[in-house]
Amino acid sequence: MRKQTMAAVHYESYSQARAHLKDLLDAADEGRVATVRRDSGRSAVVDVERLRHYLSLACPSKAEVVAEANGWSVFLPGLPLAADGATFDEAIGEMVQVLREYAEDWQDRLRTAPNHADNWGLVQLIALSDDGQLHDWLVGAPR
Repeated sequence: MRKQTMAAVHYESYSQARAHLKDLLDAADEGRVATVRRDSGRSAVVDVERLRHYLSLACPSKAEVVAEANGWSVFLPGLPLAADGATFDEAIGEMVQVLREYAEDWQDRLRTAPNHADNWGLVQLIALSDDGQLHDWLVGAPR
């Protein structure tokens, strides 16, 4: 049976959630809390753009860009990620690709590594963003 509290929707099983999928997705679209219990765990259903926007604020890039004799270098302090390019835009574009590769590696094997496990939010941000959004996130341009 569905419990409803202060406009939030909670389903106590995935069967109930499946039977009320439209309500579940409507709640997420409206920014209301929407959860589904499965065994002993509970998952939230959220609107992608709301989550992406929140993650972009919660995980600022702090990218550092350095002009060098042969072009530009970009790196993210605290992360083993760097990119180079002949122009500023090439370096940022390359960093977008480096971020995509990191997110794939994180999903495949790094998510359980102690020094990478806390990068869940960054990986979600990368996966939920298109290249233009990642470019803007890196250079600090609001979208």
